[in-house]
Amino acid sequence: MSTNQKITLAKGLNMGLRKAMEDDDKVLLMGEDVGKLGGVFRITDGLQKDFGEDRVIDSPLAESGIVGTAVGMALRGYRPVIEIQFDGFVYPAYDQIVCQVAKYTYRSQGKVKMPIVIRIPFGGGIGAVEHHSESPEAQFAHTPGLKVVACSNPVDGYWMIQQAIAHDDPVIFLEPKRQYHADKAELDETATPEPLFTSRVVRAGTDATVLAYGPTVKTALKAAEAAATEGRHLEVIDLRTLSPLDMGPVLESVRRTGRCVVTHEAHVNLGMGAELAARITEHCFYSLEAPVLRVGAFDMPYPPSRIEEEYLPDLDRVLDAVDRTFAY
Repeated sequence: MSTNQKITLAKGLNMGLRKAMEDDDKVLLMGEDVGKLGGVFRITDGLQKDFGEDRVIDSPLAESGIVGTAVGMALRGYRPVIEIQFDGFVYPAYDQIVCQVAKYTYRSQGKVKMPIVIRIPFGGGIGAVEHHSESPEAQFAHTPGLKVVACSNPVDGYWMIQQAIAHDDPVIFLEPKRQYHADKAELDETATPEPLFTSRVVRAGTDATVLAYGPTVKTALKAAEAAATEGRHLEVIDLRTLSPLDMGPVLESVRRTGRCVVTHEAHVNLGMGAELAARITEHCFYSLEAPVLRVGAFDMPYPPSRIEEEYLPDLDRVLDAVDRTFAY
C-alpha cells in the first residue's frame, strides 16, 4: 500500500496524534470536547473511540484545571497533550503555564521534566466571535522555559506534533485555525522530517526576504506570486519556531537580499516582528538597504468578524511594505 496521501492540516494533526499515541502509551490527550465530539475542529476525531476514555479525556470547562492536571501527569511520567479550545481561552491557564509549566525544570535543577504539549488554535479569518481569533504567541515566546512552534501546512502538522510530543520541554503548539480544512498537501510517512526547531525557505528569491509563520505563510506566498508578475522575486521563509528562533536561514537570506519584511496576524507593537527586526539589524546591519518593516494587525482588540479582513495583514499590505523597502 502506498504511504503517500493528500491530507488537510486537520487530518495531518489527527494522524500525528494517533501515531504518537500508538508509539508511546504514556501519551494522553485532554481538553474540552476532545473525546466524544473529537474537538470543535475535529482534530481528535476518532481517537477516544480507538484509545479509550483513559487516554483521551474530556475535561471540565476549566483551562487552569486542565493545565494544572497536565503538570501532575507530567510529574508522574506521562506526556500529556492538552487542547485549549480557542486561543482566547488560554488566559485562565496563563498563570499555570508561566508560573508552573515553564519553571518546573529550572526550579528542580533539571531533575523534573515537563513534557507537556499545549495545542492552541490561533489567528483569525473564520468569522468568529470575540475571544476566538487571538494571536498570543509573543506572550509565550517571551517566557523562558517554554518552546513555541507554529505549523503552517498539513505535512508540518503531521511531523511537528509528533516531534513536540517527544520533546522533554513544554511546547506551546500553535495551529492556524483558518488553515485546518483549507488546503491539501501530499504526505509521505516514510520521509525524514526536518528537526522541530528550524525555519525553512519555502520560496527562493533574490530581491527581498519575507518572514512569516502560521497563517501568514500562505499570505506571504501569495504576495510573492503577485510580485513575480512584476519582475520582483521575493524569498519567503516559514519561521516554524518562535522560541527558540532559528535565525540561520533568515540571516543568510537577508544578507543576500538586503531587504526584509516580517508579517504576522498579531499586533505589530511588541510582536514577534520586533524581536526579528532587532536581531536582523544587529547581525545584518551592513547588508541592509532599508529598515526591516513589519506588517501585522492594528494595535486594537480583535474587531467584529464582518471587518476582520480589514484588520488582518493581506497580500496588498505585504506588497506595500516590500515597495516601501525599495523606496530607500
